Amino acid sequence: MGFFKIINKGNGLKRLFIGGVHGKEGLTTIKPLKSLRDSDVPDGCLVIYNCDKSRYISTLNQIYYESDTGKEVLYLINHYKPDMYIELHCYKPENYYSLTDLERKKKTGVPPLIELEKGVLIGSVSPRIRTSVFRREDICITLELPCTAPEDALEIYNKFLKVLAGAKNREDLEIKARKIYPDQVEISQKYAHEIFGDYPPF
Repeated sequence: MGFFKIINKGNGLKRLFIGGVHGKEGLTTIKPLKSLRDSDVPDGCLVIYNCDKSRYISTLNQIYYESDTGKEVLYLINHYKPDMYIELHCYKPENYYSLTDLERKKKTGVPPLIELEKGVLIGSVSPRIRTSVFRREDICITLELPCTAPEDALEIYNKFLKVLAGAKNREDLEIKARKIYPDQVEISQKYAHEIFGDYPPF
């Protein structure tokens, strides 16, 4: 289930999309990653990587970044130095409410994920890397869908992934995202400010 591809359109935004960063998620995330085409990237570069199966360790745990897969993720980030970093995840249906729980910040230290549609969730990447290996102006987003996603959920996931791949900069992404999901963008910015201060998600 490992997969690697580079779409290079010259100067512009440097993008890194990584799927399946823990457990068996790569079995689900490889399909959306493979759906990305050269035509989805207007300029700059998109590096696509899907991780092999690994032991499940939460990315909220520092131990994750000491694991082989965690080190692999950090290597890719440090090597490509992306302006946009997207982590693709999937979740078991029974975990939906814990991921979107409005009390999640009190329980785990991070805000709840926000539903776009059909169980597709969005949020920021782990604080472990957001404020340590990325710049304030970088775009860092986690995108989740059910691991056994129905076709309509997968379609929403793929569609938004293409919006991310097609954005030329932060402002362009915010404009495009607000047209589709205005309420979700507002909420995500509120949550990001609460935990990261001046680190906006878009």
